[in-house]
Amino acid sequence: MKVIKVLGSGCAKCSQTMDFIKEIAQQEGAEIEVEKVSDLAEIMKYKVMSTPAVVLDEKVVHTGSIPKKDQVLEWL
Repeated sequence: MKVIKVLGSGCAKCSQTMDFIKEIAQQEGAEIEVEKVSDLAEIMKYKVMSTPAVVLDEKVVHTGSIPKKDQVLEWL
């Protein structure tokens, strides 16, 4: 099972990113665990300067916007 973290302070785009990833995973039948990380100290550990950011298996794979569907499919 893949672990995907969405980093962000709780902004609308962060929530949309989390929901979007969950929706696509459900459509594709992919089993994932999605975690929301809003603690600033935890976000800084990933050296992320713009959110929302997506971390896949502890590697930052996207920052600064809601990812496109094809990107999410690639991660799954």
